[in-house]
Order: sequence, then structure tokens, then C-alpha cells
Amino acid sequence: MNTALTTYAATQGGLAQRLESARAGIERAGAAGGDVSPERASRARETAEEFESMLLEEMLGRVFESVGDTGFFGEAGPGAGMYRSMLVKEYAGMIAKSGGIGLADQVYSEILKLQEAA
Repeated sequence: MNTALTTYAATQGGLAQRLESARAGIERAGAAGGDVSPERASRARETAEEFESMLLEEMLGRVFESVGDTGFFGEAGPGAGMYRSMLVKEYAGMIAKSGGIGLADQVYSEILKLQEAA
């Protein structure tokens, strides 16, 4: 199998696992009804930020894939694909931690609404 295809398949498997983890976090956060405790609000915030980071990672991964094998600075080599995926993950995490694109706030408010309605 093509190495790019293998890397892509591995990335998609990881994404599916992380999406399932985020979904489970949302369900755990919304399991109890009524008022939202500070602990549940904290878990809801973590879940929302993780979801935003995951989405940013996927988006940035597509951008980096479009650059090709040479990269932005002409780097290439046998470990470039692994390095690129780690770099994209770190970029996404840093963007999310510094305020992101505002998605985490929206997801967080929706989680809280679900918790209060349950």
C-alpha cells in the first residue's frame, strides 16, 4: 500500500477514535440533569476544547497535505510524514489553547444546554 495512503488511513482511524471519545465525553457531561456542577462544567469545557482542537487538526492536516512532499521550507525525507502529523497536532493544540476559532465556546454552551435540559 502507498505510504501516503497508509498514513491517511491511520490518521482517519485516530480521528474516529477521538470523535468517539469526544462523543462519550459529551454524554458523560450531560448524564445528570438539573443544575450543572462546576466539575461537570469543567469536563464540558475540556470536551469542547478537545473537539475544536480535533477539528483544527483535521483542517490543518488537509492544508499541509496540499503542500506536497517538499513542505513549506523544502524539507523532505523518510520521517517527514511523521514529523508533519506531529507538527499539525501541535499547531492545532496551540490555536485551540489561544482562543481557537470560537467553536469551543459554541460547543460548550450547547453541552450546558443539554445538561440543563436532561
